Amino acid sequence: MRALAAIFLIFNLAFCEANSTLSAAHTRLESNASSAASEKKDENSKLSASLKDQIRVIDDEIKNNIWISRFSNFIGYQNLQKQSSQLEAELKKSAGTDKIAEIQKRLRAVKEQLILLKEYEKSPFLDIIAMPETPEPARITNPFSIISGFSTIRNLQAQKMEQKNAIENIKALIDKLEAKRALYERLMQIDTDASAAAELKSLDYELGEFSSAYEIAQTTYDVYEKKINSQIAVQTADIKAQVKRAGNIAVWILVVIALSFFCKVVAKKYIKNDENFYIVNKIINVLNFTLIALILLFSYIENMTHFVTVLGFASAGLAIAMKDMFMSSLGWLTIVLGGSFRVGDRIRVHKNGETYVGDIIDISVLRMTLFEDVTLTTWKENKRAGRVIFIPNNYIFTDLISNYTHSGLKTVWDGISILLTFDSNHKKAMYLIKNIVRKYSKGYTDIAKKQMGKLRSQYSIKNPNVEPRIFSFFEPYGIEISVWYMTNSYATLGLRSNISAEILDALRSEPDIKIAYPAYTLFNGKNYMAAGENFAAQDLGFEQQGSQNLNAAAQGAGFATGSGSGSEI
Repeated sequence: MRALAAIFLIFNLAFCEANSTLSAAHTRLESNASSAASEKKDENSKLSASLKDQIRVIDDEIKNNIWISRFSNFIGYQNLQKQSSQLEAELKKSAGTDKIAEIQKRLRAVKEQLILLKEYEKSPFLDIIAMPETPEPARITNPFSIISGFSTIRNLQAQKMEQKNAIENIKALIDKLEAKRALYERLMQIDTDASAAAELKSLDYELGEFSSAYEIAQTTYDVYEKKINSQIAVQTADIKAQVKRAGNIAVWILVVIALSFFCKVVAKKYIKNDENFYIVNKIINVLNFTLIALILLFSYIENMTHFVTVLGFASAGLAIAMKDMFMSSLGWLTIVLGGSFRVGDRIRVHKNGETYVGDIIDISVLRMTLFEDVTLTTWKENKRAGRVIFIPNNYIFTDLISNYTHSGLKTVWDGISILLTFDSNHKKAMYLIKNIVRKYSKGYTDIAKKQMGKLRSQYSIKNPNVEPRIFSFFEPYGIEISVWYMTNSYATLGLRSNISAEILDALRSEPDIKIAYPAYTLFNGKNYMAAGENFAAQDLGFEQQGSQNLNAAAQGAGFATGSGSGSEI
């Protein structure tokens, strides 16, 4: 019995010891579990903070993105529309209550915000989804459009690059949003925060919209890119074609210019006469210009029949509106082909009461250019010289133009008139004057004989005599002697001045020859007194008034050209 009791006691002691050991072990396990949980919580807290920091970094990177701003404004506009609809419904329900004023105030504020965000009413991705319109650019049909063609190509490439950059911007934004979504998913695994769940839901919606827009934009951009590349290819081909055409035209123009230069060299070598060379040079220049114009004209006119038709109607209108210009061009052809006027000829033109005498220094398609020289006309009428006068070529059809050097003539008739008194020995005076004129004009007379012989082969000249001629006429106040002689067409005043001085000296040395000049006679009651003698004017009862007291005056006395006589050059 004692043995059994001892055994029972031993077993109880062993059991108690085992229970105490198990209890201690359990306590240690609970302590370890609590410590592990605390460590895990700390670890999750640190991870959550790290994830949130990464999310904030991404938010900072995309907050200034244009697409995020547009999308946020679009979402804001949609929310405002919902608020407006809700407030309008509340306004209907609250009719007749005290809340109506507050609801109306809130509704006005919402509508004002809607007006401000009106431009974000539609989807922010319409611009990139639809792609801009690209009308077909104008074709390049001439070399002058090559620059505009390069500008068009640059604009097309810039438009394409702009759309490509916009799509790449969306793709980069989607990558960041996906990274942000992955961070939120990890955050949700360790922290089931309601705000994080709401952010994840909003992010999923935003990511879905951007992904959908990106896929559509990729498809539309492929079509847009092909269209832009096609337009660029067309413009490039047109530029190459026009460059090639311009090169061919330039070659032809250079050939024409080289030929004209060669013709000018040949003409200068074999044509010794300056006037003939000038005419040939003018003709070569006109032909050169005409050929170049025809080359350009036929190079860039596609429909020649249409052009000829239009040109016909246009020419009819231009012929009426620009009659003088066409007449001047026709006059130029007449001058060049007819040979009536040449560069270097001395001519006389009378227009609107004005007379101009000078040398032709140029003949163009529309006008002749005249350099006014010092002549008898400038001395008596114009009182000035040295002007450059422009004469339209059509004047040869409507006005009288005198040519003093036509067909190579170098001489012209000039005349001097002298008035002698009735008691003068006029025969002796005529003899002296004729000898003086013959002496000074002999060289020009010989030249005129040769030129007149050549001129008779072209024209029917009845009186080719070019020897000096002298005439005498009765005039009211004396005998007028008129002498005519050949002189240089370009220097009449010089010879006229020399002959006049010589005649004056010769006549003054002859006592029986007196030159008539204005004179008057005074009557004092008894005697006649010739003008110039001594007398007392006050005794006569009037003052001497010079030419006002003339009783008689010889008209045209002295070395003066009579009415219409003498050369005007």
